[in-house]
Amino acid sequence: MVGVAVVGTGFGQRVHIPGFKAHPQTEIIAVYHRDLTKAREIARAHNIPHAYNTIAEIVKLKEVQAVSISTPPFLHYEMAKTVLQAEKHLLLEKPVALNVKEAKEIQYLAQKNGVIATVDFEFRFVPEWQLFSELLSSNYVGNRHLIRIDWLSSSRTNQERPWNWYSCQDMGGGVLGSLGSHTFDYIHWLFGPVRRINAHLTTAILQRPDNTTGKLQPVSTDDTCILMLELSDGTPCQINVSAVVHAQRTHWLEVYGDKGTLVLGSENQKDYIHGFRIWGSQAGQALTEIKVPNQLVFPENHYDGRISAFIRVVDAWLKGIETGKQTVPSLQEGVYSQLLIDLSKYSNTISKWIDVPDLKNISSLYSKMR
Repeated sequence: MVGVAVVGTGFGQRVHIPGFKAHPQTEIIAVYHRDLTKAREIARAHNIPHAYNTIAEIVKLKEVQAVSISTPPFLHYEMAKTVLQAEKHLLLEKPVALNVKEAKEIQYLAQKNGVIATVDFEFRFVPEWQLFSELLSSNYVGNRHLIRIDWLSSSRTNQERPWNWYSCQDMGGGVLGSLGSHTFDYIHWLFGPVRRINAHLTTAILQRPDNTTGKLQPVSTDDTCILMLELSDGTPCQINVSAVVHAQRTHWLEVYGDKGTLVLGSENQKDYIHGFRIWGSQAGQALTEIKVPNQLVFPENHYDGRISAFIRVVDAWLKGIETGKQTVPSLQEGVYSQLLIDLSKYSNTISKWIDVPDLKNISSLYSKMR
């Protein structure tokens, strides 16, 4: 049994706490909230022994071997450092930091202290996505000619939704970080590295009301991203990501090749894990649905699909902790996703294509971006 502490009580309460409680090999020892009174209320509600408002106190607990962090991105860097310096294992939400420099420092610290760190890139663990990966690996589509991705959400279409960290660029907000970070990871997982990138980021809702005063505050983050990528093998990839549109086809991935076509899609607006289906066709034939084999399906479909996927992320994390060997997705994948986020922002600023460097050779590029 691994003792864990949960840091962050928004997504943490909705996904991390129920996920850890459902997992047979984890026990929640402590919970963090910046307000100690609220931390204690949350602990009582979920029958968690300890509640704190500082990470330093949590990592002193001997019963805590591992910590999950699901706070807003601007808090990740310092919180993750505190956890890793205490030699506790880390499960970190994405995006992992505010920039790739911070992300690489976190990765270095994890490696230096010999702890297992993973990132909650949960699409890697969704049954339909796993089958999609297997079909691609089997050369179902042949040589890829075009990849198209749409991830369209209405989560922020309401202009009365209050201003918070998501509306502030300095706090790591925006749809590029929240959804684009996942997209960049699964592109790397399914198709390999990116050679170059071109991004156009826009903001449809320019002001949001302050939650306390109601006074309108400026929004400095993107809510729609139009991205064009060229993969390392030359395949073009077109991506549309938005949090301010009403669409029936909410998350759609299409791959076209010289042998066939694969389509992965979901119309489930309320649950971005449940509801995916796969269709395929060989050249010149009609698309037909491809069923997921039983060995890939979730053993239990939780009311919130994110919990089902999160438990599988925890499975991989615990395997790494048990064996002492880093598993995937690790902070390496988190750093790569963060690199593409940073380059997208830079591309948008200068309105040009940007070559994607190797992670070992990014210093010169970042000196230009300052």
